[in-house]
Amino acid sequence: MTRFEVLKKEILPTIPHKPGVYKYFDVTDNILYVGKAKNLRRRVGSYFTSNHPPGKTRIMVKRIHRIEFAVVETEQDALLLENVLIKKLQPKYNILLKDDKSYPYICITNERFPRVLVIRKLVKDGSSYLGPYTSVNQVYNILDFLREMFTIRTCQFNLSEKNVQAGKYKLCLEYHIGKCKGPCTGLQSESEYMETIAQVKKILKGNISSVIKYLKNSIKTAVEKLDFEQAHHIQQKLQSLENYQSKSTIVNPNINNVDVFNIDQTDKRAYVSYLTIANGTIIRTKIIELTKQLDNESTEDLLLFGMISLREQFKATSTEIIAPYAVKYPKTGVKVQVPKIGDKKKLLDLAKKNAFYYRRQYEIKNQQHKTGTERVFETLSQLKKDLRLTEIPYHIECFDNSNFQGSFPVAAMVCFKNAKPYKKAYRHFKIKTVEGPNDFASMEEVVYRRYKRLIDEEKPLPQLVLIDGGKGQLTSALAALKNLNITEKLAVVGIAKKLEEIYVPNDPIPLHIDKRSQSLKLLQQLRNEAHRFAISFHKNLRSKNAFNSELESIKGIGKKSVSKLLAHFKSVNAIKKANATDLAAIVNKKQAAAIVHYFSTKKLSS
Repeated sequence: MTRFEVLKKEILPTIPHKPGVYKYFDVTDNILYVGKAKNLRRRVGSYFTSNHPPGKTRIMVKRIHRIEFAVVETEQDALLLENVLIKKLQPKYNILLKDDKSYPYICITNERFPRVLVIRKLVKDGSSYLGPYTSVNQVYNILDFLREMFTIRTCQFNLSEKNVQAGKYKLCLEYHIGKCKGPCTGLQSESEYMETIAQVKKILKGNISSVIKYLKNSIKTAVEKLDFEQAHHIQQKLQSLENYQSKSTIVNPNINNVDVFNIDQTDKRAYVSYLTIANGTIIRTKIIELTKQLDNESTEDLLLFGMISLREQFKATSTEIIAPYAVKYPKTGVKVQVPKIGDKKKLLDLAKKNAFYYRRQYEIKNQQHKTGTERVFETLSQLKKDLRLTEIPYHIECFDNSNFQGSFPVAAMVCFKNAKPYKKAYRHFKIKTVEGPNDFASMEEVVYRRYKRLIDEEKPLPQLVLIDGGKGQLTSALAALKNLNITEKLAVVGIAKKLEEIYVPNDPIPLHIDKRSQSLKLLQQLRNEAHRFAISFHKNLRSKNAFNSELESIKGIGKKSVSKLLAHFKSVNAIKKANATDLAAIVNKKQAAAIVHYFSTKKLSS
C-alpha cells in the first residue's frame, strides 16, 4: 500500500468533522502546508481525491508523509490559528499571510470618557481589547451598531476633569445630531458615561441578556416618570439589540503567555494536550502519548509528567499554567490554575477536546491494524468483563418472541460463534403449550425445548444465553434452565430495549454498559438479529395461514386439497398462475375449475 493510500484509508477516517487547522509534513518532518477548515475531515479528504489539478497541489500531496490537526471551537478561531502558524512556520506551499499583517481588535481606551476604536496593534496601556476579528467589515459593522445603540464620543480630546471644568471645548455636530451627550462640556457625567461603556463591554463579550434586562428596566423607569419620548427611544434600542445577530467568538487578549494542559486516557495509555496562548490567540498545539507502566499511576502524576516533558521540549517560559488539576509544578515561580468558568475554562475544554480526538485517532488506527481474530478476542474479552462472566463467551445464543394480538405466537433463536452469526444453528419455534399472548410463559417454553434437545443430543451448550426482554423474561428463562438442572453450566442475561439495560440473575439493579462499547454493540446485534428472524417467521406464518384460509373458502376445497396443492406447486403464486389442466392433475376437474374461476374473478375485480 502506497503512503497516499495509507493516508486516505487509515489516517483520514480518524480526523473529526470539526473546525480546526491541519498541518502536512514530508518524510523528513519538514512542514509543507498549514490550512484551516470548517470541517477538518472533509477539507483534508479533498486533497486525497483523483481529480486534483496538475501543478503544486498534486506535487505537494505526493510529498505528504504525516498529518497533524488541532480542533478549535469555530471557523473564525481556525482562521486565527492558521494565521499565527503560517507566520511562525512559513510552510513551503503557503503563499498567503506571510506578511506582518494582523487581525483587527476593538479597543476601549484607558482614559476618562473612554472611546471605542478599531486597532491592529495591541499596546499595553491599560486599554481593554476585544477580538481579534477575522473580518474588517465585521468589526466596523459592530462598531456602527454600538454607536447607533449608545452615545459614545468619537473626538480625540483629552477630557480631563480640569479641561472640562475650564470650558476648553465646545459642542460639536455629533452632539447636535444626538450621537453624543456632550461630556466635553460637562453635560454628561462620568458615571453615566461609564455605565454606557459597561453595557458596550457586555455586548462585545456576548452577554446580551444582561443588557436587554438593563434596557427593559430603563424603559420601565422612563414610563414611571411619564417620559414617554425617552421610553420610546430606549425601546428602539432594545429592538435593535434583540435583532443583533453577531455570533463571532470573542477571545480575551489579556490571556497572554499562558500554557494550557489537559489529559485524556485509557487503561493503558494517556494523551496530554498542550496549547500555548499569546494575546488571546493559540500559537502552538502539541499532543504526546504516554504508555502506562503501572496500574496505580494517578492521572495527576501522568499530567505532571506530560507538562514537564512538553515545557522542556519547547523551552516554555510562561509562569502561568492552566490545568484540570491542582498539580504541584516543581519549578518555582510557575503558578498552576484550575479555572471553573470563563475564557480560561474554555481553553481548558479545548485542550481536552484535542486530547480526546487524538486518543480516538490512535484507537481507530490501532483497530484497523488488528486482525479479525484479535478484534473478536478483544470484544468478547470486554463482554466477559462487562457481564462478570467466568469464561469468554465464544458461543452465544439469543431468544426473542413474536405474536400479533395473541395470534400465531412464535419464537426464534439465533446463534453467534466468535461474535459472528452462525446461521446453521438458527431455530424457529411455534409456541405449543401457551394459549394467548403470554411472553413469559412462551419464553420459558422455547428455552426449555432448545436446551432439552441439546442435552438429549449431547451437543455443547453456549457459554452465554441472551434473552430479549427485562426481568420478567429473564426469570422465565431461568425457570426453564432450573428445570433442566443446567443453571450452573451457562450464563444468562436479559437486554431491555428502551434504555439498553442489562439484567443479570439475582440482581434487581440493571447494568449499563458504555453505549460506545463494542461489547454492547455485539449484544445489540444479537438482539436485533433474533428480532428480525422471529418477525420474518411470524409474517410467513400469517401469510401462509391467510392464503390457506382463502383457498378453503372456495366452495369444494378442503384442508386436504390445500395441502396437496401446496405440496405440489410449492408456492402461492404458482397456484394462482396454474391453469385448469395443471390443477386437475392434483385435484378433481370441478375443484380445478372452481380455483381458476375464483382467482380470475378476483383479478378482474381488483
